[in-house]
Amino acid sequence: MTLPLLTLVTFAPLAGLVLLLFIDGKKIDAIRAIGLLFSFIPFLLSLAILFAHDAADPGFQLTEHVGWIQFGSIQIDYHMAVDGISVPMIVLTGLLGFIAGIASWSITDRAKEYWIFYLLLQVGMFGTFTSLDLFLFYIFWELVLVPMYFLIGIWGGPRREYAALKFFLYTLAGSVFMLLGFLALYVQLGTFQFPELAEQAGTLSPRFQALIFGALFLGFAIKVPVWPFHTWLPDAHVEAPTPISVILAGVLLKMGTYGFFRFSLPLAPAAAQDRTIMFALAVLGVVGIVYGAFVAFAQTDFKKLVAYSSVSHMGFVLLGLGGLSIAGVSGAYFQTFSHGILSGAMFLLVGVLYDRAHTRDMGAFGGLLAKVPVYGGILIFFSLGSLGLPLLSGFIAEFFVLLGSWKAFPWLVVIAGIGVVMTAAYMLTMLRKILLGPMDEKWNGLTEISAREKWTLIPLAAVTIALGVYPRLLMDVTDPSLSAMLQRTGVEVTLPSLADHAEIIATYESHQPTGMPTAHAAPETGEHH
Repeated sequence: MTLPLLTLVTFAPLAGLVLLLFIDGKKIDAIRAIGLLFSFIPFLLSLAILFAHDAADPGFQLTEHVGWIQFGSIQIDYHMAVDGISVPMIVLTGLLGFIAGIASWSITDRAKEYWIFYLLLQVGMFGTFTSLDLFLFYIFWELVLVPMYFLIGIWGGPRREYAALKFFLYTLAGSVFMLLGFLALYVQLGTFQFPELAEQAGTLSPRFQALIFGALFLGFAIKVPVWPFHTWLPDAHVEAPTPISVILAGVLLKMGTYGFFRFSLPLAPAAAQDRTIMFALAVLGVVGIVYGAFVAFAQTDFKKLVAYSSVSHMGFVLLGLGGLSIAGVSGAYFQTFSHGILSGAMFLLVGVLYDRAHTRDMGAFGGLLAKVPVYGGILIFFSLGSLGLPLLSGFIAEFFVLLGSWKAFPWLVVIAGIGVVMTAAYMLTMLRKILLGPMDEKWNGLTEISAREKWTLIPLAAVTIALGVYPRLLMDVTDPSLSAMLQRTGVEVTLPSLADHAEIIATYESHQPTGMPTAHAAPETGEHH
């Protein structure tokens, strides 16, 4: 009997939640142990899903499909399955969910309620990435809002209630538009099943598809968040406790970009073929890249800098999608995954410093590299990854986005280059303010990063290096499904083709230091030109 891996990974945290209900709230060690255990189990299950998934098959796998709700002619099914678009997001959720759980060990105030909300949040995130019934997807999508609201509103900073309410109202407003789009599709095509909708979407009128694309775009863009819908993000990040900032940047934002890949293009193929719409998408991405970088450069609050850097980095996803080449779309997905790793690490590092200094004002520091060299070295590493240093994952993502978008929008790529330069500027300025120069004597008692804190960062550093040196670890999983998705939309898969794509990666890897793994030639895949 085949294990229902998708159901297990989605609802394993729920089992921990139920168990916590029977634990005395004063037994903090037992509560934390149960919470961490039921965050670790989904991580193991996510790895099992990765190994069970056949990367060469672009279709849906590990399918779990049974009838659920029957109301007259309305049929809603419990339908879960994964492909190369969803599997990496499940692994990312499992990894960051466990790491943020380790980071949550220091939370002792109302620990029982915290872990109950935290485990419920994981249920919603996993369910979002595994659902193929639009109704089921929407339930999990909305489920995430409730625990996140309380996690920010109760355990956040001084303005936590304001930040939590703003997050809730913004994302709920976007969800309403997304729901209207789903209902309109059901009325027209009579099903909530994504595979059937994707097959029939091309029969809808171009005008109707444009409306659907717009409705879905609003729902997903606010979650990303895309400029100008980004204003909830800095407030939420600044007020959220460190582990929740990790989840917010590493997973919740990725729910929005995942929606673009999974639903927006396949369910509105005529909109995908409309160059005006794709140009508008790319323009929003470039504005986000440049705007986010300049605003990040102006920040004095360490956490706000990292928050605005997310606005900038997520702009690359829209630029890559707008170019509609396999290289650009693959780079956009790579950026989605890479940013989840790098931003999660950066927020952890902000938390490490804030826990000791109780301030995020970068101007208050200086010279800390001599005092806490291990922390300083780790901060330098992840900052260089975020600014796109070669051999780290951030470089690969931005390189392929710019490469894949050049043919469609060369001038937008040039403008995006300003954002790349500004990213280096604000990251290096941050390092200078915190680590270099004279150190104030009041930081003489500052302690080095602890073993527990290091273990939250070591796995993220390993992934950053692995994907930077050998990007096909991710691209071999994602590209078959991304290429098939593009072809199903009726969009010509523009140059560079998947074969050229593999050649570029092989060339990149051939210039790595001796001893690095070398990519094997990728088999030809069916593309139409």
